Amino acid sequence: MKSILVTGLCTLHWGRLQYGNIGNYYIVEPLFRQLHKHFPDYKIVTTFQMDEQFIRKEDIEVVPMELYYAWNEDDVPNDYKDVEVAEKRAYHIVCELTPWVECLLNCEYVINVSGDMWGDNAEHVGHKRFLVDCLKMKAAQILQKKTILYAVTPGPFSDKKENQLAKEVFNKFDLVVIREKVSRDNLIKWGFSIEHVVWAPCPSFLFETNKDYRSKWTQSIEESHEQQRKVIGITFGGFNMPCGPYDMWPRVEEQYEVYVKLAEYVMNVLKADIVIFSHTNGFDLPPHFHLKCGRDYMILEQFYHILLKKNPKYEEHIKLINEPLLPCDIKKVIGSLDMLITGRVHASVAATSQCIPTVYVEYDRRVIYSDKMTGFSAQLGMEEFVCEPQNWDGLRDKVTECFRHLDDVKARLEETVPVIKEEAQSAFDMIKGIK
Repeated sequence: MKSILVTGLCTLHWGRLQYGNIGNYYIVEPLFRQLHKHFPDYKIVTTFQMDEQFIRKEDIEVVPMELYYAWNEDDVPNDYKDVEVAEKRAYHIVCELTPWVECLLNCEYVINVSGDMWGDNAEHVGHKRFLVDCLKMKAAQILQKKTILYAVTPGPFSDKKENQLAKEVFNKFDLVVIREKVSRDNLIKWGFSIEHVVWAPCPSFLFETNKDYRSKWTQSIEESHEQQRKVIGITFGGFNMPCGPYDMWPRVEEQYEVYVKLAEYVMNVLKADIVIFSHTNGFDLPPHFHLKCGRDYMILEQFYHILLKKNPKYEEHIKLINEPLLPCDIKKVIGSLDMLITGRVHASVAATSQCIPTVYVEYDRRVIYSDKMTGFSAQLGMEEFVCEPQNWDGLRDKVTECFRHLDDVKARLEETVPVIKEEAQSAFDMIKGIK
């Protein structure tokens, strides 16, 4: 049976894709479903470490993570060995196969899913991880597999040696599917060929909500609406804070100054209620598996308590979601809001895919470089609502503009989103069309 290998920098330890960053799950579930839809006669194999329930439900086969990356000193030497063995195999030289090469020989397509990590940002996840990815893809290309870099926000690229290898590998991808049009301009600026580059929206736009979900959180939003008050969601994380690293803890109250001003402005001037929620989860590993609040939650909980310390009466107008919710459930909560202010890009997808007006808070570039907010907003015609995290005047003005025109923004999204969803599916037709 023919097979497709799904791998890339989104390869993480067991549970991370499924129970950690909610945005990652928004990507992987539609990805596997679209592959089955467009390639019904293919087996789907992946280095993504999913649980047994997901494996059965989505009909995939999971291979060991260590085939791709093991977080140890042998990763880079092993990958150079993969390239060496692939070259020998290509010239029909008899040699012992590495596990990675053996895996490659059994597949026709290699789909690399790396999000915004294909470049310098991979180093946040593991040492020399981008180099490893490039070598893995080089081995696949030497073996003449159809390689696709999918749903990627590439760059930046600062290491000159790795940059040279990255360009070599990038140019040999059969197809590169960027998820933000701004990435095309960046690739040209960085000296990459765009011959095989196409744009299609992130598959997260296709992720489905749990329409039947009801809880005290959705009930709270309904109660605010009954009192004729709009409800605005707020979520952000370490990448949106004024200093890094992104996982810094503890943090001092001064770092929240802009977000405190924002919340007070929403309650006191716009007369709206607030739902603060995390768009990441955490978990305890089996055999005592337990879903719990993630890293962002600590920041948001501190933000909530700073607000209540300033004025205990704010509690009447602020709800902090203090439990982890499944991706399909938090998307239902987001879809119940009147507006969202987010520093998490896939929370924006959860909102805009349900036609909820959204203000995008960029990552602070003193912590990490990313064009995701600009890119994701632009494809929806929403770039006017992108703001820098520490520019209070700009943030206030964007929030005000969006809030004052909720109906107009919602109507624009209702026209645009169906087209975006169709275009997200079109990427799989392009992959299938590779000769």
